[in-house]
Amino acid sequence: MAPKVLVVLTSCGEIPGPDGKAVRETGWYLPELAHPYEILSPKCELVIASPKGGVAPLDPNSLQPWIQDDSSSANFYNNKKALWENTAKISDFLGRADEFDAIFFPGGHGPMFDLATDKDSIALINEFWAKGKVTSAVCHGPAAFVNVKLPSGESLLKGRDVSAFTNAEEDAVGMSKYMPFKLEDKIKEGGANFQKASEPWAPTVCVAGKLITGQNPASAKGVGEAIAKALGV
Repeated sequence: MAPKVLVVLTSCGEIPGPDGKAVRETGWYLPELAHPYEILSPKCELVIASPKGGVAPLDPNSLQPWIQDDSSSANFYNNKKALWENTAKISDFLGRADEFDAIFFPGGHGPMFDLATDKDSIALINEFWAKGKVTSAVCHGPAAFVNVKLPSGESLLKGRDVSAFTNAEEDAVGMSKYMPFKLEDKIKEGGANFQKASEPWAPTVCVAGKLITGQNPASAKGVGEAIAKALGV
């Protein structure tokens, strides 16, 4: 029987400004799902969920240059829309970790605004972790982990090697001023050993037992490969 992976996308499609009005469209970032999907889908069953269910917004800013320069992203965008336009609700999967072998959170800026504090997502991560399931994320996806406290009261991330979108990368794209927190700093505050490439945009993947994280879009393929390896496929 093929391993089963629960993929959790953001439901946040707009970045709010100081006055509450949207300053920019956002969502999940195309190659951060496309690349792992290409690796995992032939070997695993993937189920897609989001906090609100229904359409999980794809960040329009992630289409270029990816659908032009990257065949994996282009193929996924053109042929797999049903995956992100018909997501289930995260809450539907509470208490069902035994049905799955892994959970995966793609990035995009959206997770910074919903998954980081979503109670159902936090509960779901705790359930998967307690059952020894592969728990993984890439780029801004690890935002979903920053407020996860284990039954011991300690952060999920404490003492573990973790990678995610860096402060330097956030500054480089001019988005730091819009973020509710700095992801790199928040991960460090949780007691993690933050790992990053020697220069921005280079790939970095961390495997800390069942916890798998990647730094940026260039790391998405490596995260997919690490998940596959952890699942033995």
